[in-house]
Amino acid sequence: MTRTGVDLGSSPRTAVIRELDPLAADGPCLGMRRHNDRADVPALVAAVRRLVPSLDDVAGYSVEACAAAMRDLGMFLGSIKRHGPEPLPLVPEAVPVLLELGRRTDMVPRDTVHHYTTWNPVGGRQRMYTGDIQEAYLQESVRMVFPHLREGLELCERLSGADVADPKFAVLTEELTAHVETMVSSIDMVVANVSPEFFARVLRSYFEEITVDGRVLLGPAAAQVPLWLVDQAIWAADNSEPQYEEFLRDSVPYSLPRWRELYGRWTGVPSVVTRLVEAYGPDPDCAERRAPALRQSAEELARLLRVIVVFRGRHLGIARKAYDADLRLYPVGSGGASVDLLRQIIDLTRAGAALTRRPGPAGAAAGAERTSA
Repeated sequence: MTRTGVDLGSSPRTAVIRELDPLAADGPCLGMRRHNDRADVPALVAAVRRLVPSLDDVAGYSVEACAAAMRDLGMFLGSIKRHGPEPLPLVPEAVPVLLELGRRTDMVPRDTVHHYTTWNPVGGRQRMYTGDIQEAYLQESVRMVFPHLREGLELCERLSGADVADPKFAVLTEELTAHVETMVSSIDMVVANVSPEFFARVLRSYFEEITVDGRVLLGPAAAQVPLWLVDQAIWAADNSEPQYEEFLRDSVPYSLPRWRELYGRWTGVPSVVTRLVEAYGPDPDCAERRAPALRQSAEELARLLRVIVVFRGRHLGIARKAYDADLRLYPVGSGGASVDLLRQIIDLTRAGAALTRRPGPAGAAAGAERTSA
């Protein structure tokens, strides 16, 4: 929840934000596509100057209107940066407004993947950098995932406190897997409709970092979609590697307040996978005789991790093409992750799955061996 008591990630709030246009930016956002096509920085800067509200205006906004205003200002700032200049020195009057919008929504003072996708209107009012149908497919692929991830993260919260030997544990895990499977559908949509060339050569440039009041902030990257938070609850809290841990810490500030809270709650405590291994103890057969539900818990966790590995494998395939040395304009993704890190995350996820397949000390040894390989 935000400090105002409004959960901006809820479906009703999302629908409200999509409909709002507090800056009267519908027309200018359509014009933005034309300015981007012409690399017309002066026109983009002039548009921002006309759109920036006063702090008195912002004081009268609802929290949802603040999110919508950040969405539209952020699109223009990202557009300016795509064509070369750091945007805020050109429109310094926007800085206090961005800071206030961030404070009111309890988020970073620039647009995030939430603003670009789930809080973005659909249809004729859709905010797009290019207007290309491939950009629309990319936005939709993320938009379709967020409601499921929101439900999935609340299931992770229940699993983090659930007894792994309780029959309900497997039921909850099965529900979580069903939500995570939508990410496989979303990546399939991207593979079918968005070419690596379009992303690497056209769209990637709009997601560059900008500096706000001395703070360097990433653009609305897909890496901000919090599958990594599912990792944290299920296996990464105590089975990760320093490079992935750093990536997680860097991603957390771009999350919704509720999700930042969950990350803090799941950090420094045993992960779900670790608790399963501990429940099996040194004698897996004896453990299953005492608690027959343990086997089903292990099988459902293994299935969940297999689904995550499938998604990450397909994501890695896209990343390899988009960041191929002959095609790329940037060495790493807009969220700061390299292709090498994506490979490492897949290995770590597989290691967690190995623990669920072979609980007890033997499973722990197999996981450790896989992680270090």
